[in-house]
Amino acid sequence: QVQLVESGGGLVQAGGSLRLSCTASGRTFASYAMGWFRQAPGKEREFVAFINWSGRSTYYANSVKGRFTISRDNSKNMVYLQMNSLLPEDTAVYYCAAGGSSRTYSYTTAYDYWGQGTQVTVSS
Repeated sequence: QVQLVESGGGLVQAGGSLRLSCTASGRTFASYAMGWFRQAPGKEREFVAFINWSGRSTYYANSVKGRFTISRDNSKNMVYLQMNSLLPEDTAVYYCAAGGSSRTYSYTTAYDYWGQGTQVTVSS
């Protein structure tokens, strides 16, 4: 069992930066790949970024590539999402999730555990 808690969301102006954190509980955290997803009002939840268990493999949605960076620290049971050059269209609730694989990382159904989400609002 893995429990996930996101933090670091907030209100930021376009062009600004935020760093989201995801704290995981459970001794098996290091064995899980991790993903970040987001959901804007009236839209489906969409994939943002993925990192494998070791941190050596990452994937990004085209819309955030070059602006967002996912990382993890297995010694601290933490996953991070550094978000730079934020745009108003990045406004959403951001969720971290445990599970997935390098083949299924973009599918919400591939993940076993989800956090409650943290709101990110980017003003123009």
